[in-house]
Amino acid sequence: AADGTVLAAIREKGQPTSKLMVFGAEGEHAQEAEYTNADGLPFSFGDLCPSKDGTLYLLGASPELPAGVYQWDGLKSGAKAAKEPATMLACSMKEDMFVDPQFISTPQIVEFPTEDSASTNVKTAHGYYYPPRNGKFAAPDGEAPPLLVKVHGGPTACTGSSFNPGIQFWTSRGFAVVDVDYRGSTGYGRPYRSALKGNWGVCDIEDVCAAAKYLSDKGLADAKRLCIDGGSAGGFTTLGALAFKDVFAAGCSLYGVADCSALAADTHKFESRYLDGLIGKYPEDKELYDSRSAIYSTDTLSCPVLLLQGDEDKIVPPNQAETMYEALKAKGIPTALKMYEGEQHGFRQAANIEDALNSELYFFSKVFGFQADGLSNFDLAIDNL
Repeated sequence: AADGTVLAAIREKGQPTSKLMVFGAEGEHAQEAEYTNADGLPFSFGDLCPSKDGTLYLLGASPELPAGVYQWDGLKSGAKAAKEPATMLACSMKEDMFVDPQFISTPQIVEFPTEDSASTNVKTAHGYYYPPRNGKFAAPDGEAPPLLVKVHGGPTACTGSSFNPGIQFWTSRGFAVVDVDYRGSTGYGRPYRSALKGNWGVCDIEDVCAAAKYLSDKGLADAKRLCIDGGSAGGFTTLGALAFKDVFAAGCSLYGVADCSALAADTHKFESRYLDGLIGKYPEDKELYDSRSAIYSTDTLSCPVLLLQGDEDKIVPPNQAETMYEALKAKGIPTALKMYEGEQHGFRQAANIEDALNSELYFFSKVFGFQADGLSNFDLAIDNL
């Protein structure tokens, strides 16, 4: 800040909300103050930009509101105990597109026991559970909802509790969702983050399966209607969970990794040695790479898989999805591949984002035997179904 103090936005272990920490100026390390959303700050925030007059500009969000640029005056000289709420200056979503609160599912923090076959000494995993919510409909008494387990990318990244229309899409349509911060995710301490070293394709798979089992055992999900999806590294975990475990009834991989060796050989320069720390050195450990690649374990895969891919992806080349699709089709497993023209690693075009969500919903509706509203004539060819 202009007065020499140091500002930091932090999130404590396992907490969805952010805190603003203010430290002393001129080399002083003592903490001067701490502020939270009780002081008017957004629910979660970051990217701090202090001005000379003490005004703080930042990016903020909440489970109910999309991200936006905020102004907060709590650090100004003479501010009234920093209790005035921050003002949103610009929102990432047009106001006329805001979602009615009756359709918004608020996440609940969940912690659950997980396997530890890799002996990481970390035996509890984390996530956010979103119950289904639609103010115009209610499930029959005693019926547990289908569950979609979502797997974030990275893999050394994390999810969060900020408003996510891609999650609300599912909860407003009767699905429960659990967004898993598997071992290796940031925000839960160094041992948790380091647990994935050498264990990608082991710990992450154990954790997403453990999340599904935990919620179904609690009666918060139907054990017969468990599905999983993820993009990029999340797609790798999705395919691995379907190939190496018998937990899920269906899955969707979005530009996901099916062949680790091919990724190590083909991916872009910036991530060219990323897998050395996640799996092992390549090509010295090629056997280990192949053992964790779903493409070489289609013999153990028996449930329907949807593959969504951009044809210009340079990080996970399209041939990964194409090879996986041909292997699944040859085995007689229900599958579909949708290749989006002009898309790269992560879909950017609004029409394709919408189509991808509808494709996944339609695919699961066919697997689970329900009618997806408005999609009776949807264009998706599913092989072997």
